[in-house]
Amino acid sequence: MNLQTKIPLKPNPFNQIDYNAKVLLLGSCFSENIGETFEYFKFQQKQNPFGIMFHPLAIETLITNVINEKQYTSDDIFLHNEQWHCYDAHSRLSNSSKEQLLQDLNDNITNAYQFLHEASHVVITLGTAWAYRFIETDAFVANCHKIPQKKFLKELLSVEKITESLEATMSLVRSINPKVTFIFTVSPVRHIKDGFVENMQSKAHLITAIHHVVEPRNNYYYFPSYEIMMDELRDYRFYNADMLHPNTTAINYIWERFVTVWISEDTQTTIQSVEEIQKGIAHRPFNPKSDVHQTFLKQLDNKKILLESRFPHITF
Repeated sequence: MNLQTKIPLKPNPFNQIDYNAKVLLLGSCFSENIGETFEYFKFQQKQNPFGIMFHPLAIETLITNVINEKQYTSDDIFLHNEQWHCYDAHSRLSNSSKEQLLQDLNDNITNAYQFLHEASHVVITLGTAWAYRFIETDAFVANCHKIPQKKFLKELLSVEKITESLEATMSLVRSINPKVTFIFTVSPVRHIKDGFVENMQSKAHLITAIHHVVEPRNNYYYFPSYEIMMDELRDYRFYNADMLHPNTTAINYIWERFVTVWISEDTQTTIQSVEEIQKGIAHRPFNPKSDVHQTFLKQLDNKKILLESRFPHITF
């Protein structure tokens, strides 16, 4: 009996991700879920320098500012509820110190610029086509920071607008890194605050726009994480308690499907070695001073040394 509809996936024959790759992950919280998995397995990666971003215009603004090496000033931030915020960044960067926020924003711009120059892959996960325009400046924001909604206009980005934004983002990145590979995906997280019907319309706009720009001959690819969640994991046991966000099981499953497409076989062997070490580090012995445990620690150190000698960027 076949109790699951499987999406057919084939290994991508070109530009696969290995331990020499540098992966920049941008977009919704799902990109961070996958980014944390990259981090766990010790890949060279960087996640959302300005925090989670849900819609494509926010990502385009970030990339524009990174490429132009923008320096944020006091004109770019504001005080609200005893915290300093920036409309270009997620609230996790917000700070009670004005100076610290500016330093963090500018440091992240510099670090992202350096990483983008060397990146081999850029993974962009889009969460929603709904965006908020700040009436006072007529500019779209990445995050509203709980400012009263009457100060914003909520808009559903058209397929054409999203397509233009994605093309602009890719063009900007390619201006400093012509050989980078783009992998697009759509977050399986449903934004029901927009409404159930409105969420589906939003996802449809994102998927359609992405397929307007995907072109494997130009190293622009699509990975169906949304479709995997909707079809292969069509059960609420794969969701967190809010019934909206994929749980750890679902994230690990989608990661495994991603590996089959984008991670080379040799690299998959290295992943297994990293996981052995990570599990060894997490192990809690009954008797830390026993000879058996000391032998285990010595073997674990030998595994670390061997792996770190092959990949100097890996540290445990």
